[in-house]
Parts: sequence; C-alpha cells; structure tokens
Amino acid sequence: MEQLFTPHVGLMVWTVAAFLVLVGVLAKFGWGPILKGLDEREENLRKTRQAADEARRVAEDFRRDYEERLSRAEAQAQRLLTEAENRARAFKDDLIKAAQAENEKMVAAARVKLAEEERRLARELRAEMAELSLKSTEKLLRRELGAADQERLMKEALADFESWAAKK
Repeated sequence: MEQLFTPHVGLMVWTVAAFLVLVGVLAKFGWGPILKGLDEREENLRKTRQAADEARRVAEDFRRDYEERLSRAEAQAQRLLTEAENRARAFKDDLIKAAQAENEKMVAAARVKLAEEERRLARELRAEMAELSLKSTEKLLRRELGAADQERLMKEALADFESWAAKK
C-alpha cells in the first residue's frame, strides 16, 4: 500500500510528457473545432433569439391587430343593435298609431251608424205615434163631434204634430 503513495520520478516525467503531448495534440487539432463549434453554437443561439424576438414582435402585432378588429366589430355590433332597437321601436310606434287611427275610425263609423239608427228609430216611433194618435183622435172625434168639427180638429192636430215632428 505504501507504494501507491510513494512518488516515482520516472512515472511523473512520463505522465507530464503524456499530458503535454495531449495538450499539444488538442491545441493543434482539437481546440479549433471545439472553439468553432462553440462559436457556431453561440451564433445559432443568437439567431434563435433574434428569430424568437421577431416572432414575439409579429405575434404582438397580430394581437394588437386582432384586438383592434375585435373592438371595431364590437362597436359595429353595438351600433347595429342600437339601430335595430330604434327601428323596432319606430315600427312599434307606427303600429300603435295605425291601430289607434283604425280604432278611432271604427268608433267614428259606429257612432255615425248609431246616430243613423237612432234617427231611423225616432222617425219610425214618430210615425207610429202619429198613426196611433190619429186613430185614437179619429175614434174620439167620431163619437163626440160632428163631421165639420172633426175635420177642423184633425187639421189642427195634424198641423201641431207636423210642427212638433219637424222640431225633433
């Protein structure tokens, strides 16, 4: 075990020589490709970062454009909705006005018809009353009056009745 920890000068020289040869070979053949690979990797990382920054910028532009379009679409939808509500309100008001006008027209026509019917009934009633009055007066006068008195009274009653009917 002691031999493991004892330094041997010959072995040390060969170890140092092998190390220096290895460093020389690496310096001549290995460092160039290693450094070149590191430089290429660094360049690739830089390009990737630039591409990522560009993609982020493009994505941000797309997002802003999308938000602007969405905002415009929402504003247009709100404007169309308001316009549709206004049209619906105007249409409803027009329908109500037309219905009220039609209702007023129907009520006026009904009043005219009712007034005509009332006048017709009043004429019929007057005619019926006049006929009944004449018959009853005729009967009464035949019983109590002479022919000359009857005729004079009939003419007076007819004149009174006609003037009364004309007033109504």
